[in-house]
Amino acid sequence: MAIPSPALLDRFADIVGAAHVLREASEIAPRLVENRGLYHGASPMVLKPGSVEEVSAILKLASETGTAIVPQTGNTGLVGGQTPREGGFDLIVSLERLNRIRDIDPVAGIMVVDAGCILADVQKAAEEHGRLFPLSLGSEGSCRIGGNLATNAGGTAVLAYGNMRQLCLGLEVVLPTGEIWNGLRRLKKDNTGYDLRDLFIGAEGTLGIITGAVLKLFPQPLGHQVAFAGIRSVEDALALFRNAAGLCGPALTGFELMPRIGVEFTTRHIDGVRDPLETVHPWYVLIDISTSDSAETAERMMTALLEQGFEAGLVQDATIASSETQQKALWHMRESMSDAQKPEGGSIKHDVSVPVSEIPAFMHEAEAAVMAAMPGARICAFGHMGDGNIHYNISQPVGADKAEFIGRWREMNRIVHGLVMKHEGSISAEHGIGQLKRDELASVRSEIEIDLMRRIKRSFDPAGIMNPGKVVTV
Repeated sequence: MAIPSPALLDRFADIVGAAHVLREASEIAPRLVENRGLYHGASPMVLKPGSVEEVSAILKLASETGTAIVPQTGNTGLVGGQTPREGGFDLIVSLERLNRIRDIDPVAGIMVVDAGCILADVQKAAEEHGRLFPLSLGSEGSCRIGGNLATNAGGTAVLAYGNMRQLCLGLEVVLPTGEIWNGLRRLKKDNTGYDLRDLFIGAEGTLGIITGAVLKLFPQPLGHQVAFAGIRSVEDALALFRNAAGLCGPALTGFELMPRIGVEFTTRHIDGVRDPLETVHPWYVLIDISTSDSAETAERMMTALLEQGFEAGLVQDATIASSETQQKALWHMRESMSDAQKPEGGSIKHDVSVPVSEIPAFMHEAEAAVMAAMPGARICAFGHMGDGNIHYNISQPVGADKAEFIGRWREMNRIVHGLVMKHEGSISAEHGIGQLKRDELASVRSEIEIDLMRRIKRSFDPAGIMNPGKVVTV
């Protein structure tokens, strides 16, 4: 990549106007590090375009001059995909000013939004029109739709609604050349050639910049029940999930698995969180049921499920939230589990998925392998059991040196990811590849897959300006 001269930087700044450019180191600094602090980059400038045309002009100039561009929305990614490289030559393009909700059609069940819209604002706008946008993440108050699409975000409702690829009908994308592709189609059926939309969703800004999207909306559920149950084993959790899927069908919107240590971490470190059950259990599940007809149906389903669980010996204790406040409190415990590990010292993270039926075997094998390699490690494995996505996090042994522990990140990755591949899973379930897993990707995907990815990258981005060093190298 070319080193941008002061004169060239001025040309980029002129596109968006001086008021929408950050050049001071103190202003740029928060955008140079990802949430976990694993990656620290450098950049001479942050550009904040206010229109699709300005994004187009930026990328056109970047292609002509060989200037590297790093798209950024909420900067909440966890694999360094939104972080510039250390050299200091990458320009950050922030989409925060592209934050309009362009149109809402509750009858058709669609919403057209700018990529810089905050997820929570999209959820609220849908609710105001009597509809639901179901993507839900712990970072929903700050993450933005463009980043959600670029990483194919999943969250807690994938079981019922799918991830962002399933929640999006069409896209508007600015290509590296500056060309604008208007693919904001509102159709649920469109078989006219290659599906370009799916190329950009999950591409992490390496093929272009998503500037707009058509999102799917759903009816607001009329009935909602949340329960928290204590169980003896992951095997019992799987059996209970099978019962829930059979009894509830599409009304089962969440089935989350949590270990005892995760509950201890959250009650110890997260304000307002308390243990929902009086007795201690090795494992817990959070069950979420949403029905389209009535609250009574949701209540009957949850009651029947737990009664079956008690009778079969799968459930040892349980509580059903009696109010919306209690429902939110139970979900807050689950969503805070990752943050609750920070006060415990270093934490080595894994965002993996395996077939649902393989979860118990994977968990047992991974625990044995990790503990053999690192006695005293504290395994906090939790996640979306209903779709096979486990956040297999390892907290440092009590009293261990944090830096030394974090230095074994790749070693622990090899252990955990090796078992994931043994069970025909994925080393990235919902966080993406970014910088963190870029080199490892080549070892878990076939040569032809990696070659096809590189061909696609070269075809869309011949100048190599889009988010270089992320996902694949060419």
